Amino acid sequence: MTAGKKIRRKDKPLGPIPSGFETIDGELAIGGKTASALVAEAGRTPLFVYSKAQLDARIAALRTAMPKRLGINYAVKANPFAPVINHMAPLVDGFDIASAGELAMAQAAGLDPARVSFAGPGKRDDELEAAVRASVTLNCESEGEARRTFAIAERIGVTPKMAIRVNPEFELRGSGMKMGGGAKPFGLDTNRVPALAREIIAAGAEYRGLHIFTGSQSLDTEALIETQGNVLNLADKLSGEIGVNCPKLNMGGGFGIPYFSGDEPIDLERIGASLEQRFASLPDSLNETDLCIELGRFLVGQSGVYLTKVIDRKISHDAVYLITDGGLHHQLAASGNFGTVVRRNYPVAVANRFGVQANQGAVLEEVNVVGCLCTPLDRLADKALLPHADVGDIIAVFCAGAYGASASPASFLGQGPAGEILA
Repeated sequence: MTAGKKIRRKDKPLGPIPSGFETIDGELAIGGKTASALVAEAGRTPLFVYSKAQLDARIAALRTAMPKRLGINYAVKANPFAPVINHMAPLVDGFDIASAGELAMAQAAGLDPARVSFAGPGKRDDELEAAVRASVTLNCESEGEARRTFAIAERIGVTPKMAIRVNPEFELRGSGMKMGGGAKPFGLDTNRVPALAREIIAAGAEYRGLHIFTGSQSLDTEALIETQGNVLNLADKLSGEIGVNCPKLNMGGGFGIPYFSGDEPIDLERIGASLEQRFASLPDSLNETDLCIELGRFLVGQSGVYLTKVIDRKISHDAVYLITDGGLHHQLAASGNFGTVVRRNYPVAVANRFGVQANQGAVLEEVNVVGCLCTPLDRLADKALLPHADVGDIIAVFCAGAYGASASPASFLGQGPAGEILA
């Protein structure tokens, strides 16, 4: 087959490109600058570009849909890029971290410790000490962790702030990663929570309530509504058994974003309306509770675009391969190697032919977009219909704002990290 010949293979659909991205002179643009201009500004590819406009719009939509009483926390693990954290600081109510490294990032951003909570099943003693000294809330995941915290706090003479992460009996249906229900390394089983809460209070620590996180990346609106109801019921039940009203309840998150063909976004308005109804008739144990949800991917995932340059175009057994200077070492999830059972295509475009791709009548060709690593796992798009692309053209992988740069093996084969900018 020669380049340009009509393809007869069955193509694999691309995921939906998030709305809100601009086109300037037929080229993808972010923050008023074309992809090629952003690459020139950064002086390199591969490059992650995060859109301020997308971040602002997402949080504004969430604020509009959710009850005013509900706080919104940003899970730093989704994207710990310092300019992103700084941009989020005035937009959200709190920050959830999962390591001493992320604590240092929060401190570098000048975040008020009262807005920061620290979860994770494997906190080392030095991390516990750093958290206690910084006066952030520790979401305790076991009795052992709590008792280590007591000892550290007594040694350094600081009153710790301590909540309990709960492993509930229920799970979030349809979630990509289930983090509650049955045996889990996360949190304390429900029946063990009251005793530990009373122990925390008796030890003189500042009891900061409950953290109930059941799963992530769910696109099932009804399942999210059901789980939030279950979380509120469980928090009321546990508070009654503890004998103290709940000062704060982190209700978890789980809000997913569409990555693949056929995915539909969640209905924020329905979720918000359901919560508003529940909040109107809360039990006494939750009447004065500081209520919040914890979101990462949902806030930042669609803001990010991964730009990688085509460095070779080749034909093998009549299949076209666009070989890029990027790959799974930066975009592990898009390659299908981050928990995906069956590999499907993320939303992908030829950035400098973005206008062509958006044209319903455009002539497209079936291509495979692969990275530069010497492994067959390094694939960014399989049998995708894209405008004709040559060496020097820029491939854009969308939904790259979460679990990309920091969650991928950047050092694999000595490649090193991608560039990152906030536009």
